[in-house]
Amino acid sequence: MEEILALVEDRLRTALGEPDARAAVTFLGTDRVEVLRFPDTRSGRGIVRYATLGMSAQPMADPAALLADPVRGPRAELILSVRAGLADTDQVLRPLAVLAASPQVEGVVVAPDGSLDLGEPLWPGAPFSSVLVGEPGGLVADLEPAAPLDPVRFLPLLPMTPHEAAWKRVRGARELRERWLTHGTDLRDPLRRSVPLD
Repeated sequence: MEEILALVEDRLRTALGEPDARAAVTFLGTDRVEVLRFPDTRSGRGIVRYATLGMSAQPMADPAALLADPVRGPRAELILSVRAGLADTDQVLRPLAVLAASPQVEGVVVAPDGSLDLGEPLWPGAPFSSVLVGEPGGLVADLEPAAPLDPVRFLPLLPMTPHEAAWKRVRGARELRERWLTHGTDLRDPLRRSVPLD
């Protein structure tokens, strides 16, 4: 599916500018996943964005389905935005590739309000080991390839502390997002502490 990945990369470049670094990771039995690093050269806010490229090569299959459709099904790429220069966030490249490979490796469908857990920090010293999947369409518009392929959605990832992840499992994604909003949480801060959840 090199054609769709070329379209995905063009969409990322149009929305985010030119990447200044990229890394490729291949896991046994899966397609290659790249992670592109996009510095914020447009707004000057000091944000760096990491986007996967390769997750959308295959549609995600419902783990309950007896037979996976090789053409139809949801497709996605992941985007993580963090403030630059506060932590060694460039070490997130491999963990992001692991998350992007999870549909192929674990048979999960990554969708908004879902969570993905690495079981280890997103980067060295990070207070986050899991992410909440956000709604698509804000930063990078959906890509509509030719039929019969489903749209490619660009899903933002919101890092969660272990305490937030546990709270989200009990109370749900909506309440966690409301708590973040109420407390003015800077979700791009790579050093932030858990939002008050009492």
